[in-house]
Amino acid sequence: MIKISGLTFDYPGHRALHQVSLQVEQGSVTALVGSNGAGKTTLMRCIAGLETPLAGAISVAGMDVLERPREAHRLMGYLSDFYGLYQALTVSQCLEYAAAAQGLPAVAIPQAIRTTAQQLALTDRLQQTCDKLSRGLRQRVAIGQAIIHAPKVLLLDEPASGLDPEARSSLAGLFRQLQASGMTLLVSSHILAELDEYSTHMLALRDGRVLEYRALKHDSGHPSARKSLRIVLAQANAGLHAQLAAEPTVQIEGGDERTADFLFSGDEHAQAALLARLIGNGLAVASLSDQKENLQQSYLRSVATYENGQQHLPATGGSAT
Repeated sequence: MIKISGLTFDYPGHRALHQVSLQVEQGSVTALVGSNGAGKTTLMRCIAGLETPLAGAISVAGMDVLERPREAHRLMGYLSDFYGLYQALTVSQCLEYAAAAQGLPAVAIPQAIRTTAQQLALTDRLQQTCDKLSRGLRQRVAIGQAIIHAPKVLLLDEPASGLDPEARSSLAGLFRQLQASGMTLLVSSHILAELDEYSTHMLALRDGRVLEYRALKHDSGHPSARKSLRIVLAQANAGLHAQLAAEPTVQIEGGDERTADFLFSGDEHAQAALLARLIGNGLAVASLSDQKENLQQSYLRSVATYENGQQHLPATGGSAT
């Protein structure tokens, strides 16, 4: 859905993006993560056609954003970190203005307003002016302006900033709903626990470079899928790791005489058979459980891998992509 090739962007005296290349899958919700200054907002603005890069190419749904920015805008919705609403306008008027600005035919706008308001639970707020709304409701109106034209791609920069826990939970439900409708979302946030609730992919940036872009771990059910497991014994046993090491489907990652973390290749039946063998060999197994990596753990692992690689680069090494 989003294809980026060799994207390089410079601010005066500073390179913000270094040869960024990636493809964002259709129907995915990608968590865009990274420290301050990593290039997240710059990348989003380039995708949205609001910045002109030094080099590279960007396409959305097959349309060249740099060559045809106005047409590409019709395919996208964008909510910036510092969005604005017209305080004196009603919610309905804000949505009407956004729909007209995106080129919707006048006859289609009333229905678009009703549909968007229903999606965002704003139907009973349509006649309220924006200055009377809470921050959470204002955020919904801003998102409504971004999706009023039913875009294929939605770009959201810190959408939950300043929201209370209840509003954040409601926002997460909304993003899952938008994804279910077929929309592709790219969401930047420093609140990784919140992104973990609805993201299907992670795009990690560091110093304007892509650390990693990949699907987040989900149980695929495929017989050859590798998953992270942890075994805990009722009492310590010095032979725990030796017994696990003898299993061809096991790759030990850590632990001690009472616990072990390991990668396992196999389906549920193979996992049950492994457990039966371990118990049969005299191990007092208290639990065997999945250890699903959350988004923060995944991001920190990517950072550690990147920094370890940088330490081994020669002094003249070029920039990563």
